[in-house]
Amino acid sequence: MERREPEAADTEAAAPEILGNVPGSFPWGVWHDRHPALVERLLHATPYGPGERQALRDLLAETLDGVIQPLPASARDRELWHGDWDRGHFGKRWTDAPFLWAESYFYRRLREALGYSVPGPWRGIDPFAPMKDAELAGDTVDGELAALDGGSGPGGRSPDELSPDERTDALVLAALWGNRADLGFRITGGEPGAGGAESLVADERPALRELLRAAGERRGRIVLVADNAGRELIPDLLLIDHLLLTGAAAEVALHVKPHPYYVSDATTADVLAGLRRLVAAPGTAGETGRRLWEAMSTGRLAVRAHAFSCAPLTYAAMPGDLRADFGTAALTIFKGDLNYRRLVGDRDWPATIPFAEVTGYFPGPVAALRTLKSDVVTGLGRRVLDTLDAGGAADGAWRTDGSRALVQVRP
Repeated sequence: MERREPEAADTEAAAPEILGNVPGSFPWGVWHDRHPALVERLLHATPYGPGERQALRDLLAETLDGVIQPLPASARDRELWHGDWDRGHFGKRWTDAPFLWAESYFYRRLREALGYSVPGPWRGIDPFAPMKDAELAGDTVDGELAALDGGSGPGGRSPDELSPDERTDALVLAALWGNRADLGFRITGGEPGAGGAESLVADERPALRELLRAAGERRGRIVLVADNAGRELIPDLLLIDHLLLTGAAAEVALHVKPHPYYVSDATTADVLAGLRRLVAAPGTAGETGRRLWEAMSTGRLAVRAHAFSCAPLTYAAMPGDLRADFGTAALTIFKGDLNYRRLVGDRDWPATIPFAEVTGYFPGPVAALRTLKSDVVTGLGRRVLDTLDAGGAADGAWRTDGSRALVQVRP
C-alpha cells in the first residue's frame, strides 16, 4: 500500500489520529490477522473452559463485525473506562475508533473474557504467561547471558575492555534492539534479529550520553518506562544496573504495567522472573542480578505500576501525580513501540516533524528507545526518508517490520 507523506505545515490538520478501517493498512492487519492468530495461540496454550473460550471468540467476532460494547457494571475499572478514559468511542465500529484507543480496549476486554478480571478460578492468571515463561527459559537467553562474559562488545572486545561511553552505547543498543523480542510482533511472522547502529533512522546517542552525564552530576533519579517482559526486559535490567553502577543515576524507577496488557508487556511479576533468571545465571549475569536484587531491597531501584500505564490515551493526558513523578526525574526513558505511540501521539505525523515539538508537553527531559513496529514516526531527516524511498521502501514497510529503530532525545 503506497504511503503519501503529509506536509509539515499545519501539523494538527496534517496528523489525524490513526484508525483501523483502511484495508491493507498496518492497523487493519492487526485486527484481521494478528488478533485471530493471538486468540488461537492463547486457546492452545492454556486449557480454558468452554465459557472462557467462547467469550474470547465472541470478542474477536465483535471486533471484526460489531460495535464497541461497554464494560459490565460490576467491572472494578468501569469508572476509569467510562469516565476518565472515555472519548466517546463506545458504540462505534471497532475499526472506526482511533487505533490506539481501540487496541488498548481490546486487551482490556480480552482479560475480561478469560476471567482475569472477574471473580472465579481464572482471576489473576496471566493469559500470556505460557509465552513469556517459554521465552525466558529458552536457550537463546542462556546464550545472551553467557555472552556478557565473552568478546561480544564492539570490535570483538570483552565488556571490560570498553570505554564508559562504548559500554553505555552497547547497553543502549542492546536494550533498543531487545524490543524486537516482542511476542505480539512475532505471532504473525515478525522475527527478532541482530541490529546495529547502521539500522537506526534517528541516532541521538551522543545527546543521550550527555543527559546521562548531567543526571550523574546531579545525583538524579532516572525513570525507565518498560515495554516487554522476557528477552527484552533482561537488557533493560542490564542497562539499569549500568546506570546505578556508574553513578549516572542515584536511583532508578522502573515503570511496568499493573496487570497483563498487550501480549508481552512487563508486569511486576515479570520483573521478578527476570531478576531470578539473572541471579541463577553464572558469571557476570549472576553478579548483575544480585546487585539489582540488593538495589530493589534498598530502594535504589523502585518498581512502579501506575494505572495510567494501561490507559488507551497518550501521555499528554497523564494525571497530575504521574506528571509530577516524571517532572522530578533527571531523565525519563521510554522503551518500545507502544510507549512511543503514547509519547508522541498515535497520529499520521509528517515523519520530519521534530521529536522535540511533539513531546513539548512532557514535564522533563525525555528519551525514546524504539524498534519501529507501527506506522507513527517523528523526528526523521529528509535525507533519511529519501534514502529509504530510494531503497524501495516507499510502501512504508520499514515503519512496521522491525528492521529499523531509533534513539531520540528531548533535553
